[in-house]
Amino acid sequence: MQGFGARVSRLLVTGILLMNTGCASLMASAVSGFADNLSAAVLNQNDPETVRDGAPAYLLLLDSFLEGSPENPALLSAAANLYATYGSVFADDPERAARLTERARGYSTKAICISFRKACSWDGMPFEDYEATLDDLTKRHADVVFSHGLASLAYIRTHSSNYTAIAMLPYSQALLERYLEINDGSDDGAIHTYLGILNTLLPASLGGDPETGRAHFERAIELSGGRNLGAKVEFAEGYARLLYERELHDSLLNEVMVADPLEPGNTLLNVLAQRRAEELLESADDYF
Repeated sequence: MQGFGARVSRLLVTGILLMNTGCASLMASAVSGFADNLSAAVLNQNDPETVRDGAPAYLLLLDSFLEGSPENPALLSAAANLYATYGSVFADDPERAARLTERARGYSTKAICISFRKACSWDGMPFEDYEATLDDLTKRHADVVFSHGLASLAYIRTHSSNYTAIAMLPYSQALLERYLEINDGSDDGAIHTYLGILNTLLPASLGGDPETGRAHFERAIELSGGRNLGAKVEFAEGYARLLYERELHDSLLNEVMVADPLEPGNTLLNVLAQRRAEELLESADDYF
Protein backbone atom coordinates (compact mmCIF):
# COMPACT_ATOMS: atom_id res chain seq x y z
CA MET A 1 0.00 0.00 0.00
CA GLN A 2 2.98 2.34 0.35
CA GLY A 3 3.35 2.46 -3.44
CA PHE A 4 -0.38 3.08 -3.82
CA GLY A 5 -0.23 6.06 -1.48
CA ALA A 6 2.73 7.70 -3.16
CA ARG A 7 1.33 7.26 -6.65
CA VAL A 8 -2.32 8.13 -6.05
CA SER A 9 -1.43 11.23 -4.04
CA ARG A 10 0.09 12.84 -7.14
CA LEU A 11 -2.91 12.02 -9.29
CA LEU A 12 -5.43 13.35 -6.79
CA VAL A 13 -4.63 16.88 -7.91
CA THR A 14 -6.93 16.21 -10.87
CA GLY A 15 -9.90 16.34 -8.52
CA ILE A 16 -9.80 20.09 -8.78
CA LEU A 17 -11.04 19.69 -12.36
CA LEU A 18 -14.49 18.77 -11.09
CA MET A 19 -15.00 22.25 -9.68
CA ASN A 20 -15.36 23.40 -13.29
CA THR A 21 -18.33 21.13 -13.99
CA GLY A 22 -20.28 20.47 -10.81
CA CYS A 23 -20.13 23.99 -9.45
CA ALA A 24 -21.05 25.63 -12.70
CA SER A 25 -24.29 23.72 -12.98
CA LEU A 26 -25.76 24.16 -9.53
CA MET A 27 -24.09 27.08 -7.74
CA ALA A 28 -24.84 30.77 -8.09
CA SER A 29 -23.10 32.31 -11.08
CA ALA A 30 -20.75 34.48 -9.04
CA VAL A 31 -19.59 31.55 -6.95
CA SER A 32 -19.26 29.18 -9.90
CA GLY A 33 -17.31 31.80 -11.86
CA PHE A 34 -14.93 32.18 -8.94
CA ALA A 35 -14.54 28.38 -8.70
CA ASP A 36 -13.88 28.10 -12.44
CA ASN A 37 -11.22 30.81 -12.35
CA LEU A 38 -9.54 29.40 -9.24
CA SER A 39 -9.48 25.92 -10.74
CA ALA A 40 -7.86 27.20 -13.91
CA ALA A 41 -5.29 29.19 -11.91
CA VAL A 42 -4.36 26.14 -9.83
CA LEU A 43 -4.04 23.79 -12.78
CA ASN A 44 -1.98 26.34 -14.73
CA GLN A 45 0.39 26.99 -11.82
CA ASN A 46 3.97 25.81 -12.36
CA ASP A 47 4.96 26.09 -8.69
CA PRO A 48 3.29 23.39 -6.54
CA GLU A 49 4.42 25.10 -3.35
CA THR A 50 2.27 28.12 -4.19
CA VAL A 51 -0.74 25.82 -4.43
CA ARG A 52 0.15 24.14 -1.14
CA ASP A 53 0.43 27.49 0.66
CA GLY A 54 -2.67 29.08 -0.87
CA ALA A 55 -5.22 26.27 -0.89
CA PRO A 56 -6.17 26.34 2.85
CA ALA A 57 -7.86 29.72 2.44
CA TYR A 58 -10.09 28.25 -0.23
CA LEU A 59 -10.92 25.26 1.97
CA LEU A 60 -12.31 27.67 4.54
CA LEU A 61 -14.16 29.59 1.85
CA LEU A 62 -15.89 26.43 0.64
CA ASP A 63 -16.80 25.60 4.24
CA SER A 64 -18.38 29.03 4.55
CA PHE A 65 -20.43 28.45 1.39
CA LEU A 66 -21.64 25.15 2.85
CA GLU A 67 -22.80 26.89 5.99
CA GLY A 68 -25.35 28.62 3.78
CA SER A 69 -26.11 25.69 1.42
CA PRO A 70 -25.42 22.45 3.34
CA GLU A 71 -27.54 20.29 1.00
CA ASN A 72 -26.00 21.43 -2.30
CA PRO A 73 -24.40 18.33 -3.88
CA ALA A 74 -22.26 20.33 -6.31
CA LEU A 75 -20.83 22.47 -3.53
CA LEU A 76 -20.32 19.40 -1.34
CA SER A 77 -18.48 17.73 -4.21
CA ALA A 78 -16.27 20.75 -4.83
CA ALA A 79 -15.33 20.83 -1.14
CA ALA A 80 -14.69 17.09 -1.14
CA ASN A 81 -12.41 17.41 -4.18
CA LEU A 82 -10.23 20.11 -2.70
CA TYR A 83 -10.06 18.55 0.77
CA ALA A 84 -9.11 15.21 -0.78
CA THR A 85 -6.44 16.79 -2.96
CA TYR A 86 -4.93 18.96 -0.26
CA GLY A 87 -5.05 16.29 2.43
CA SER A 88 -3.44 13.63 0.29
CA VAL A 89 -0.94 15.67 -1.71
CA PHE A 90 0.07 18.69 0.33
CA ALA A 91 -0.52 17.89 4.03
CA ASP A 92 2.79 16.67 5.43
CA ASP A 93 1.54 15.60 8.85
CA PRO A 94 -0.13 12.12 8.64
CA GLU A 95 -2.71 12.90 11.32
CA ARG A 96 -3.69 16.12 9.60
CA ALA A 97 -3.88 14.37 6.24
CA ALA A 98 -6.14 11.74 7.77
CA ARG A 99 -8.47 14.41 9.20
CA LEU A 100 -8.68 16.34 5.95
CA THR A 101 -9.41 13.31 3.79
CA GLU A 102 -11.97 12.06 6.29
CA ARG A 103 -13.73 15.40 5.91
CA ALA A 104 -13.50 15.02 2.13
CA ARG A 105 -15.12 11.62 2.22
CA GLY A 106 -17.83 12.89 4.53
CA TYR A 107 -18.68 15.67 2.09
CA SER A 108 -18.65 13.34 -0.93
CA THR A 109 -20.75 10.72 0.87
CA LYS A 110 -23.38 13.32 1.65
CA ALA A 111 -23.31 14.64 -1.92
CA ILE A 112 -23.86 11.24 -3.52
CA CYS A 113 -26.51 10.28 -0.96
CA ILE A 114 -28.51 13.42 -1.79
CA SER A 115 -28.15 12.78 -5.53
CA PHE A 116 -28.55 8.97 -5.57
CA ARG A 117 -30.58 7.60 -2.67
CA LYS A 118 -29.28 4.04 -2.98
CA ALA A 119 -25.84 5.37 -2.06
CA CYS A 120 -27.12 6.22 1.42
CA SER A 121 -26.93 2.47 2.21
CA TRP A 122 -23.51 1.79 0.71
CA ASP A 123 -21.49 1.75 3.94
CA GLY A 124 -21.23 -1.85 5.10
CA MET A 125 -23.07 -3.22 2.07
CA PRO A 126 -21.74 -6.54 0.66
CA PHE A 127 -19.79 -5.97 -2.55
CA GLU A 128 -22.19 -7.92 -4.77
CA ASP A 129 -25.15 -5.86 -3.56
CA TYR A 130 -23.17 -2.63 -3.89
CA GLU A 131 -22.10 -3.48 -7.43
CA ALA A 132 -25.72 -4.14 -8.40
CA THR A 133 -26.74 -0.62 -7.33
CA LEU A 134 -24.18 0.94 -9.69
CA ASP A 135 -26.28 -0.05 -12.70
CA ASP A 136 -28.79 2.63 -11.74
CA LEU A 137 -26.23 5.45 -11.88
CA THR A 138 -26.67 7.65 -14.96
CA LYS A 139 -24.93 10.55 -16.64
CA ARG A 140 -26.62 13.05 -14.33
CA HIS A 141 -24.77 11.46 -11.40
CA ALA A 142 -21.33 11.72 -13.04
CA ASP A 143 -19.99 14.66 -11.02
CA VAL A 144 -20.87 13.25 -7.60
CA VAL A 145 -19.61 9.80 -8.64
CA PHE A 146 -16.23 11.25 -9.62
CA SER A 147 -16.03 13.23 -6.40
CA HIS A 148 -16.89 10.23 -4.23
CA GLY A 149 -14.39 8.04 -6.04
CA LEU A 150 -11.68 10.68 -5.64
CA ALA A 151 -12.41 11.28 -1.95
CA SER A 152 -12.54 7.56 -1.24
CA LEU A 153 -9.11 6.99 -2.80
CA ALA A 154 -7.69 9.88 -0.80
CA TYR A 155 -9.23 8.48 2.38
CA ILE A 156 -7.80 5.00 1.70
CA ARG A 157 -4.37 6.48 0.95
CA THR A 158 -4.20 8.31 4.30
CA HIS A 159 -5.74 5.45 6.30
CA SER A 160 -3.67 2.66 4.74
CA SER A 161 -2.98 1.02 8.14
CA ASN A 162 -6.73 0.54 8.64
CA TYR A 163 -8.00 -2.76 7.23
CA THR A 164 -11.51 -1.37 6.89
CA ALA A 165 -10.19 1.40 4.66
CA ILE A 166 -8.18 -1.03 2.52
CA ALA A 167 -11.29 -3.17 2.05
CA MET A 168 -12.88 -0.18 0.29
CA LEU A 169 -10.51 -0.46 -2.69
CA PRO A 170 -12.63 -2.80 -4.86
CA TYR A 171 -15.68 -0.62 -4.15
CA SER A 172 -13.81 2.48 -5.34
CA GLN A 173 -12.51 0.70 -8.43
CA ALA A 174 -16.00 -0.50 -9.40
CA LEU A 175 -17.35 3.03 -8.93
CA LEU A 176 -14.67 4.55 -11.18
CA GLU A 177 -15.30 1.91 -13.83
CA ARG A 178 -18.98 2.81 -13.76
CA TYR A 179 -18.02 6.47 -14.09
CA LEU A 180 -16.34 5.71 -17.42
CA GLU A 181 -19.65 4.28 -18.63
CA ILE A 182 -21.79 7.28 -17.66
CA ASN A 183 -19.40 10.17 -18.19
CA ASP A 184 -19.31 12.35 -21.30
CA GLY A 185 -15.59 11.71 -21.77
CA SER A 186 -14.25 15.02 -20.47
CA ASP A 187 -12.47 13.50 -17.47
CA ASP A 188 -11.83 10.03 -18.81
CA GLY A 189 -8.06 10.55 -18.97
CA ALA A 190 -7.83 11.08 -15.23
CA ILE A 191 -10.03 8.06 -14.53
CA HIS A 192 -8.04 5.82 -16.86
CA THR A 193 -4.89 6.83 -14.98
CA TYR A 194 -6.49 6.03 -11.62
CA LEU A 195 -7.62 2.64 -12.94
CA GLY A 196 -4.17 2.01 -14.36
CA ILE A 197 -2.71 2.56 -10.90
CA LEU A 198 -5.27 0.31 -9.22
CA ASN A 199 -4.65 -2.53 -11.68
CA THR A 200 -0.85 -2.38 -11.30
CA LEU A 201 -0.60 -2.26 -7.52
CA LEU A 202 0.07 -6.01 -7.48
CA PRO A 203 1.60 -8.51 -9.93
CA ALA A 204 -0.78 -10.87 -11.70
CA SER A 205 0.28 -13.71 -9.41
CA LEU A 206 -1.11 -11.81 -6.41
CA GLY A 207 -4.35 -10.66 -8.00
CA GLY A 208 -3.26 -7.64 -10.00
CA ASP A 209 -4.02 -7.13 -13.68
CA PRO A 210 -1.00 -5.35 -15.22
CA GLU A 211 -2.16 -5.70 -18.82
CA THR A 212 -5.50 -4.06 -18.06
CA GLY A 213 -3.51 -1.39 -16.24
CA ARG A 214 -1.34 -0.87 -19.30
CA ALA A 215 -4.42 -0.45 -21.49
CA HIS A 216 -5.76 2.23 -19.11
CA PHE A 217 -2.43 4.11 -19.09
CA GLU A 218 -2.21 4.01 -22.88
CA ARG A 219 -5.78 5.26 -23.19
CA ALA A 220 -5.07 8.14 -20.80
CA ILE A 221 -2.04 9.15 -22.85
CA GLU A 222 -4.01 8.85 -26.10
CA LEU A 223 -6.84 11.03 -24.81
CA SER A 224 -4.38 13.80 -23.93
CA GLY A 225 -2.46 13.59 -27.18
CA GLY A 226 0.61 12.66 -25.13
CA ARG A 227 0.47 15.89 -23.13
CA ASN A 228 -0.56 14.22 -19.86
CA LEU A 229 2.92 13.63 -18.45
CA GLY A 230 1.51 12.19 -15.24
CA ALA A 231 0.00 9.23 -17.10
CA LYS A 232 3.40 8.44 -18.62
CA VAL A 233 5.09 8.54 -15.23
CA GLU A 234 2.48 6.26 -13.67
CA PHE A 235 2.80 3.92 -16.67
CA ALA A 236 6.55 3.72 -16.09
CA GLU A 237 6.33 3.31 -12.33
CA GLY A 238 3.27 1.09 -12.17
CA TYR A 239 3.66 -1.15 -15.19
CA ALA A 240 7.24 -1.00 -16.49
CA ARG A 241 8.80 -1.39 -13.06
CA LEU A 242 6.36 -4.11 -12.04
CA LEU A 243 7.30 -6.16 -15.12
CA TYR A 244 10.97 -5.07 -15.16
CA GLU A 245 10.72 -3.54 -18.61
CA ARG A 246 13.67 -1.16 -18.46
CA GLU A 247 13.48 0.02 -22.08
CA LEU A 248 9.82 1.04 -21.77
CA HIS A 249 10.48 2.61 -18.36
CA ASP A 250 13.34 4.83 -19.57
CA SER A 251 11.62 5.71 -22.84
CA LEU A 252 8.50 6.98 -21.09
CA LEU A 253 10.42 8.94 -18.48
CA ASN A 254 12.82 10.52 -20.96
CA GLU A 255 9.82 11.68 -22.98
CA VAL A 256 8.49 13.33 -19.83
CA MET A 257 11.79 15.04 -19.01
CA VAL A 258 12.16 16.71 -22.44
CA ALA A 259 8.51 17.75 -22.73
CA ASP A 260 7.33 21.30 -22.15
CA PRO A 261 5.29 21.12 -18.92
CA LEU A 262 3.34 24.27 -19.75
CA GLU A 263 0.00 22.94 -20.93
CA PRO A 264 -3.29 24.77 -20.31
CA GLY A 265 -5.21 22.89 -17.66
CA ASN A 266 -2.36 20.47 -16.93
CA THR A 267 0.74 22.49 -16.02
CA LEU A 268 0.70 21.71 -12.29
CA LEU A 269 0.30 17.99 -12.94
CA ASN A 270 3.08 18.03 -15.51
CA VAL A 271 5.52 19.78 -13.17
CA LEU A 272 4.81 17.19 -10.48
CA ALA A 273 5.27 14.45 -13.07
CA GLN A 274 8.65 15.77 -14.17
CA ARG A 275 9.86 15.87 -10.57
CA ARG A 276 8.88 12.24 -10.10
CA ALA A 277 10.33 11.21 -13.48
CA GLU A 278 13.71 12.60 -12.46
CA GLU A 279 13.61 10.60 -9.21
CA LEU A 280 12.70 7.39 -11.04
CA LEU A 281 15.46 7.80 -13.62
CA GLU A 282 18.03 8.42 -10.90
CA SER A 283 17.05 5.22 -9.11
CA ALA A 284 16.64 3.07 -12.25
CA ASP A 285 20.09 1.42 -12.16
CA ASP A 286 19.54 0.25 -8.60
CA TYR A 287 15.99 -0.94 -9.33
CA PHE A 288 16.69 -2.84 -12.54
